[in-house]
Amino acid sequence: MFTGLIESLGKVESLQSIGGDLRVRIQTPLDLSDVALGDSIATNGICLTVIAWGSNWYAADVSQESLSRSTLVNWRVGQSVNVEKAMLPTTRFGGHIVSGHVDAVGEITQLQQDARSIYFEVTAPASIAKYLAEKGSVTVDGISLTINHLRGNIMSLNVIPHTAERTNISTWKVGTLVNLEVDIIARYIERLLLGERAAEQAPTSKLSMEFLAENGFLK
Repeated sequence: MFTGLIESLGKVESLQSIGGDLRVRIQTPLDLSDVALGDSIATNGICLTVIAWGSNWYAADVSQESLSRSTLVNWRVGQSVNVEKAMLPTTRFGGHIVSGHVDAVGEITQLQQDARSIYFEVTAPASIAKYLAEKGSVTVDGISLTINHLRGNIMSLNVIPHTAERTNISTWKVGTLVNLEVDIIARYIERLLLGERAAEQAPTSKLSMEFLAENGFLK
């Protein structure tokens, strides 16, 4: 698990295709002395399992599932990525609960200076809009952020100078694709609301307004 508070900027050092999957190597100034084989490191919000590492780099294998759900398929050697090691029980919990399991890819559709902060809008796929809430939490490329306002599936957010300096936000522009992870609590609530009918649902089925009304959740 992670907090969404970025610890370091990393750089994609290499991308190697192996048997249909991808092996990535990330260079980072982050202290990796306490990292062990199999540890998790969030990289642009993607939970990657360490298979090899050195004093200033780590490598991980990426499955087709992760490639299909994230921006990793578009990564290029030399690009900057946000890095966060898995949280410890003693870690100050300053962000929100982040699993590193990307839900969808969004697009930066507006970006401008707003006094000393940066204002930007992200258009999310319609399929995850129901998990988003004003003043709720969302993870964008691994960064824990608060949603200011929502217009359908368009989120507006502000980033303070400190966050901008410690992350890859300076590389974003209109059209940039970003990894999105919704609040994990919202995903579990949806499943719980199905009750005993959860086992009857097809994997692709979704809650509907009709279902909620039928089961007494709407008046």
